[in-house]
Amino acid sequence: MRDYSDALEADLLEHFGVDLLDLWRGELSLRRLHVLISSLLARQGSGALVAAIDESAVWTHEAHMLARISDALEASNYLFIQANSTGDTALDPPEPMWRPGGVIEEPQNPEMASAAELAQWFGDMNSL
Repeated sequence: MRDYSDALEADLLEHFGVDLLDLWRGELSLRRLHVLISSLLARQGSGALVAAIDESAVWTHEAHMLARISDALEASNYLFIQANSTGDTALDPPEPMWRPGGVIEEPQNPEMASAAELAQWFGDMNSL
């Protein structure tokens, strides 16, 4: 409560019309405060308290799914262009969409086999 007092106070006023100072005035019991805080934490994706504790909780499940779909489409387009272009043009792999609360890892550039190496590998496979 000490770390998120500003967000808690804002949410109590906004959602319930309760002033946090009522606790010290004797008008709000610890039990009722606990019930109100539990209710605020159960409301995923809304409220300053939830955002202060875990900024990734601000995104809904649907928003996370849309970000995954976007990343998959970008990767698919990248692979399609790479597969259907000459070796002269090299594109950078797409960067994943930003997500709250997460650290985006740097994409790794895999080492691709050359056409000669693939032909040799497939040639070796035919001799088996």
